[in-house]
Amino acid sequence: MAPRLKLLIASANRGKVSEYRTLLDGLDLELLSVQDAGITGEVEETGSTYEENARLKAVTCAMQSGLLTLADDSGLEVDALYGEPGVRSARYAGENATDQERVAYLLKRLEGVPEERRGARFVCVIAIATREGNVTFCHGECSGSIVFEPRGDRGFGYDPAFLLPGLGITMAELPPEEKNRLSHRGRAAAAAREVLREFVDADTPR
Repeated sequence: MAPRLKLLIASANRGKVSEYRTLLDGLDLELLSVQDAGITGEVEETGSTYEENARLKAVTCAMQSGLLTLADDSGLEVDALYGEPGVRSARYAGENATDQERVAYLLKRLEGVPEERRGARFVCVIAIATREGNVTFCHGECSGSIVFEPRGDRGFGYDPAFLLPGLGITMAELPPEEKNRLSHRGRAAAAAREVLREFVDADTPR
């Protein structure tokens, strides 16, 4: 039996890599982390948009590894903060801040902001790059609002602060299968599955 097509997930975030293993389950792919591929050091996110950052990570890691590579950039955009933290979401509370510190900093910035002005959305852009440098983008969004106190211990990042409309629970309170269906990353990954299926089909001997 021919070996499965290898796909590098260009992230050192173990939570994100684990999530992609679930999101892409069922495709005839062998998923590798940057650690599996022997890549050390993170690609500096110098872009001003999600697309620029996702492309930069995907292309850099594809060239380093020689593998088909998936990278994403995602962020939280809060209405009352005029779209912040946006592309700076991971660095909003400082370069080495923990998820808990980022959530605490966000909630401090929103002190005194009433519920009706706490609208927000998660955005995810996936870039799939070949070793030749060709890139395909997939997008996903999820609308909600920011709670006054973090809730839930599932997920990562700003999940405990993001309330889902109509459900009354945060992203961090969702069962994993529901999060994968509703989240920004889940929606972008659904589109990415179709792109990756074409690569798998092209790699499968006839």
